[in-house]
Amino acid sequence: MPAVASESPAYRRAVTKFFRRMLPLVVFMLVVNQMDRTNIGFVQSHLKTDLGIGAAAYGLGAGLFFVGYAIFEVPSNMLLERVGARIWLTRIMITWGLVVAATAFTTDATTFYLFRFLLGVAEAGFFPGVLYYFTKWLPNAERGRATAIFLGGSASAYIVTGPISGALLELHGLGGLAGWKWMFLLEGGASVLIGVLAGVFLVSRVKDAKWLTDDEKMALSAAVERDELIRKEAAKQRVPRWKLLANPQVLLLCWLFFAMSMTGYAITFWLPSTVGKIPGLSDFQIGLLSAIPWICAIVAMYVLAWHTDRTQVRRPWVAVGLVVGAVGTLLATVGSPWFGLVAMCIGATGFKCAASAFWPMAQQSLDLKIAAAGIALVNSLGNLGGFVGPTVLGYFQDATGSTAGGLYGLSAASLVGAVTVALVRGRRAAADPPITAPSVR
Repeated sequence: MPAVASESPAYRRAVTKFFRRMLPLVVFMLVVNQMDRTNIGFVQSHLKTDLGIGAAAYGLGAGLFFVGYAIFEVPSNMLLERVGARIWLTRIMITWGLVVAATAFTTDATTFYLFRFLLGVAEAGFFPGVLYYFTKWLPNAERGRATAIFLGGSASAYIVTGPISGALLELHGLGGLAGWKWMFLLEGGASVLIGVLAGVFLVSRVKDAKWLTDDEKMALSAAVERDELIRKEAAKQRVPRWKLLANPQVLLLCWLFFAMSMTGYAITFWLPSTVGKIPGLSDFQIGLLSAIPWICAIVAMYVLAWHTDRTQVRRPWVAVGLVVGAVGTLLATVGSPWFGLVAMCIGATGFKCAASAFWPMAQQSLDLKIAAAGIALVNSLGNLGGFVGPTVLGYFQDATGSTAGGLYGLSAASLVGAVTVALVRGRRAAADPPITAPSVR
């Protein structure tokens, strides 16, 4: 294949058009995805009052999402490669929207468990599917920027989920339906509608884009094809995932991401109930206040990312973030509800910052032959912390009347994680090519 000038005017115009037309669409889809995944945090008290679903059942149900997600992630990715990104990504979104809407018909703990598990099954493959979609549109030199923008959508979803979900809960009594039912019906219905629209506007392949000229299609396609040849050569040296379980560095990284996910999702699902203890707040006000910790976390995360990109020093910041997160989690066990909100700001900031530095550190610690498969395994196993964290908090809430015991345990796990960061060794490699990786979402 003849060399392609990656900076040719046609190539640059094509990349710019993708960033303007397709990237905002998938970012918006991710924001909705994160909202539908975490909105149950705002209905915990309503589920208990209306259906008798206690804290332990709520925590287990919140976590079951990640079990379904982990089981079906790989099959979903395989089907995406077979049928194409446009069909499969929109199928995922429409399906998860239907499950969210169906959650309005929860009648007891068993149906709550079922809908949460099915939501994980429906969502499985969306995030890695979008990353795969990028490989069909952008060469490696452009994907890092696209992925960073995409992850920014994941972070911003935490900010908008509270106010939107809180506002929908204020519809309580309209048409004889409880506010939490309206929240699930409207947010799920919106996801279905957006999924249908995405099916119209999302373009799977460069050659199918009517908004690209022939010269732009040729330039971008040539760059993507050349990049794909490089990936195919690298794939010949890949190591099966099961063999990676014997690699100490992979196991260590799995544990670190597990610890981050465990406490990060515990904060996500239990933050609204902590804020709800503040007297006199409406559901909408609870939603607004619940956004504050994530605003603090996102600002700190981007400042840290800017700093570490300049210094290329990340490993110590993973440990610092875990320690800060552990301190915030511990402080949440004492003081007034307002103090608990401040503590959650500290905890969320710590874990988001740890996550932002973790994936570049993971890339630099694994041999290039196993890096891609290793990072995928770390993401799959580490995300199961999202099952353990909320389940533990729910158990302690029901058993003792307080989440303090669970928060102590999560803080201890984070501190152990901070210590074990020292065991992560870097490899030679300052100039290794970047490996696209997910983040704590």
